[in-house]
Amino acid sequence: MASLTKIVATVELEQEHIDRLNQEFPDLQVALCADQSRLAEHLSGAQGIIGRGLTADLISQFPEIRWAHSPGAGVDSFLFPEMIDSDITVTNNSGVHASTIAEHLLGMMLAFTRGFPEMVHNQAKHVWRRPSTPIVELGYQTLAVVGLGDIGHALAVRAKALGMRVVGSRRRSQEPMDSVDQIYSPDNLHEMIAEADHVAITLPSTPRTRGLFGKAEFETMKDNAIIYNIGRGDIIKQEELIDALNNGVIAGAGLDVATPEPLNEDSPLWDTPGVFITPHYSGSTPHYWDYGIEILLKIIRNIRNDEPVFNQVDKREGY
Repeated sequence: MASLTKIVATVELEQEHIDRLNQEFPDLQVALCADQSRLAEHLSGAQGIIGRGLTADLISQFPEIRWAHSPGAGVDSFLFPEMIDSDITVTNNSGVHASTIAEHLLGMMLAFTRGFPEMVHNQAKHVWRRPSTPIVELGYQTLAVVGLGDIGHALAVRAKALGMRVVGSRRRSQEPMDSVDQIYSPDNLHEMIAEADHVAITLPSTPRTRGLFGKAEFETMKDNAIIYNIGRGDIIKQEELIDALNNGVIAGAGLDVATPEPLNEDSPLWDTPGVFITPHYSGSTPHYWDYGIEILLKIIRNIRNDEPVFNQVDKREGY
C-alpha cells in the first residue's frame, strides 16, 4: 500500500489541518466530500478514505481502496461483513479523546460524590437542602477501570492524582501501568468490580463486550457503588440496570451513552433514581483534529513506508 497518492475525506477538516497534510505529503491529493451520498464521485483513483461512507457496493466498485480511517475510536459502523472480509486496512483515532473523556468521567465522579445532580434539581425547585446521600471523598475510594486503553489510562492518571486506589482490566496485556495499582484479566471482572466504589466502562462495543454488564455484575458490586459508561450503550443491559437502581442494588449510574441514541423521551431511564445522563458528548473538544491530524500523519507515514500501521484495528475483534 506504499502507493498512497489520493485520499478522500468525508470529515470536515479545517484548512490548517489540510495544510499540515499538504506540507508533509505535497504529492498526496486530498479530496473533500462533505456529502457522503456523493462519495462515489470522489473515489476514483483514491486508495484511502478518512471518515464514514464506504459501503459494500463502493468496496466492490473501487477495489483500489486499501485504507479506511474512522474519525472516532469506535469502529462498529465500519465493520460490516464486506469490510471485514476485504483487504482494506482499518484504523481509528484512538487516543484523540483520551483527555477530554477522562475529564468528563472525572466530572461525573465528582458530581456524584458531592451530590451535585440532586442540588441541580433542588435549585430548579428553589429548595435549600443538603444532599440526601452521604458526601464522600474520592481520595478514600477505589476506582475500577474496565478497559485500560488510552481513555482508561488517562482516567487512571487523573484519579490517582486525587489519591484514589485504581484497579483496572485489559485483555491484551497484564503488564504494570503507571497510576494503576492492580491489573486484572477480563476473566476476573467480578473480583475486580466487587472491591470498587466507582466502576468506569471505557470499552468499545464488540461481540465480547455487548451485554457485559447485567444483573449478575450489578449484584457483585457494592450497594453504594456507581457505574459509568462512555463506551457504547449496548455494553450494559439497560433494563437490568434500571432494575438494579430501582431496587438499591447499586447507588447510581453516570451515562454518556444509552440504547437507543437519542434516548427515547419516554424511556424509564430518564426518571430512574441515581441516573446522571449526558447525550454522548464526552469526547467533544475544540482541539479534536489538532490531535487527530497527528495520528493521521503517523498512519500515512507508516503506510507509505510499509511499516506496521499505527492504530490499526483488528477487524475480527472489533477494536
